[in-house]
Amino acid sequence: MSWVLIDDHHLEKKFKFEDFKTALEFLNRCGEICESQNHHAEFVLNWGSVLVKTWSHDIDGISSRDHILISAIDEVFS
Repeated sequence: MSWVLIDDHHLEKKFKFEDFKTALEFLNRCGEICESQNHHAEFVLNWGSVLVKTWSHDIDGISSRDHILISAIDEVFS
């Protein structure tokens, strides 16, 4: 699944995993990326999945920072 633009406001993507532990490990790695980029996504953790949403709060929409972040998150998943 690709990243989806929602309401011309934010990008989101759901990542699927075999169990809760793996999903949590992915979320923690993504959190480290967010901290290093000082650009923080919104995460929803469930058993076997993590939903990631990102947008730039200062412009209330998508910026180049979001594209850099989603590329880094996709690398973690691959």
